[in-house]
Amino acid sequence: MRKLSRICVYCGSSAGASPAYRAAAVQVGELLAARGIGLVYGGGHVGLMGAVADAVLAAGGEAIGVIPHFLNQREIEHRGLTELHVVETMHERKAKMAALSDAFIALPGGIGTLEELFEVWTWTQLGSQEKPVGLLDVAGYYRPLIAFLDHVVVERFLKPGHRAMLQVESDAEALLGLLAAWRPNVEHKWMAPDER
Repeated sequence: MRKLSRICVYCGSSAGASPAYRAAAVQVGELLAARGIGLVYGGGHVGLMGAVADAVLAAGGEAIGVIPHFLNQREIEHRGLTELHVVETMHERKAKMAALSDAFIALPGGIGTLEELFEVWTWTQLGSQEKPVGLLDVAGYYRPLIAFLDHVVVERFLKPGHRAMLQVESDAEALLGLLAAWRPNVEHKWMAPDER
């Protein structure tokens, strides 16, 4: 089993339409703290971001935020974190969050969450990192995306082994188990002519 000291959580800076999303963020925060796993996230106090950080802190866990200066100036940063890193750009933010983390989980969120998820998944696919990536499908939020990703495989823009790199679960505890058990896929990214 892989030792997970810190997990990066990507999620919405708003709470979303369903109370299930906030409840899942709180559950993830509590689980991380209970297992002694530190949280790395975007540093905000709003939306699901704030909910997961507050849950970690309330349970006595470690919560590390990374926020770009321009968002910090807008006063959306969480002021009660274990650590808050203020960086200059979004690129620095994502690189810092990845460097601090052993694994990644995406909760419900918008285009920023999706962009972060796809970037770290691509890094793992290309072999520039060997860190597991998970998607917590809360109340079916990601069901259309999962169907699309399966379509990408059918259309041969993504190998089945690379699709399988994205660990998908609707249960947070089960997802943590998948991330801990994950092993890197050494399959070459590009398809051979006979695979096309």
